[in-house]
Amino acid sequence: MKTFKGGIHPPEEKQLVKDNPIVDFPLSSRYHVLVQQHLGAPAKPVVKAGDEVRKGQVLSEPLGFVSVPVHAPTSGRVKEIGRIVHPVTGLLAPCVVIDADGRDEWAEGLPMERDPFAMSRDELLDAIKTAGVVGMGGATFPTHVKLSPPKDKTIDTFIVNGAECEPYLSSDHRLMLEQPERVLKGAGVVMKILGLDRATIAIEANKPDAIKLMREKAPAEIQVEALKVKYPQGAEKQLINALTGREVPSGGLPMDVGAVVQNAGTCAAVWDACARGIPLIERITSVTGRGIVQPKNIRVRVGTLLREVIEFSGGLNGAAKIIFGGPMMGIAQFTQDIAIMKGTSGVLVLREEDTNITDYSACISCGRCVEACPMGLIPSTLSKLGEKGMWQKAKENNLLDCVECGSCTYVSPANRPIVHFVKHLKALSRAASAKK
Repeated sequence: MKTFKGGIHPPEEKQLVKDNPIVDFPLSSRYHVLVQQHLGAPAKPVVKAGDEVRKGQVLSEPLGFVSVPVHAPTSGRVKEIGRIVHPVTGLLAPCVVIDADGRDEWAEGLPMERDPFAMSRDELLDAIKTAGVVGMGGATFPTHVKLSPPKDKTIDTFIVNGAECEPYLSSDHRLMLEQPERVLKGAGVVMKILGLDRATIAIEANKPDAIKLMREKAPAEIQVEALKVKYPQGAEKQLINALTGREVPSGGLPMDVGAVVQNAGTCAAVWDACARGIPLIERITSVTGRGIVQPKNIRVRVGTLLREVIEFSGGLNGAAKIIFGGPMMGIAQFTQDIAIMKGTSGVLVLREEDTNITDYSACISCGRCVEACPMGLIPSTLSKLGEKGMWQKAKENNLLDCVECGSCTYVSPANRPIVHFVKHLKALSRAASAKK
């Protein structure tokens, strides 16, 4: 079975939620829609307190090419342009607070019915940008940008990422099982945009039901490939290497080796945007872990508060840590007063016995992190440089090639928080560049 060099095998723990069908989260009375839910330039609010809004209405406008708008998750009245803790940065960030009116009425003209395959490439890209579609695997990079490579980059490979290698999470798995047509039709739209006549859907072998169903449903031009179960199989550079043997160069992007990768959920959102004009205002999220009473896969509106999601899932059960995302690359939260975002693939609740709170010690130079690193780096060196804040020396050791997958931290017998050190070094590098 195809795979990549390096990687690890953490306990999957997907049995907690993988067989649970998607359920719709009920309409909330209030939403906190963060303005910044994507990588790139921030967006600017275009509504004000007191404005009446409808479901799907634009709340903010992008300020640049690498930017997207956000939209109202329901109809109601704007209470204020407030501030709420951002799940990624941990800092207060602007949000549009909407008091729902309970009618859940669409904005005028939505949804619309149209044939994406009769639309031009530019029309499709504009529809995707207008709908605010971003990478839904967690990266949140604007999709219209990813599908607009420079003219000197020839794309010959399109991969739909259905690997979902993060332990615990099953949102993409359930999407492929319950709504395979949205994924496949969205993949067809992306193929049209890229000018390709074939694509590959990559799924880890621990999802045999999804592999079987997608093979039954997929047209001849879309191949479904089963991959070896190994983390981080779903990282796009590792996915490209596993399927094509190509290696994205240091400092490079997938387009440098002629490839584009899109998450399965993103493909479904692309279909909604292009076929019906529906903006990205909801997503499927796995609420899981032994610290939650009733693990669920929920279809939830963007802007829903975490505390409501936890209550809907039966409440906490000896919870010690709450993470947005999976245990390897997710971000731990310090409050339940945060909002679901476009990139919230999971809400993971862990008990104390499921976490490692042991203090770290000096590196023993065992080399396990080197064996595990899927990027071929020497994480132990980056870790030591991180303790000293030596970001320039770290860049010489390929700091920026680190994908922060956490494999090194997972295998470290000294419990060294290597990814933490890497993030710190990258932050120092960005600060120095900004100052310069």
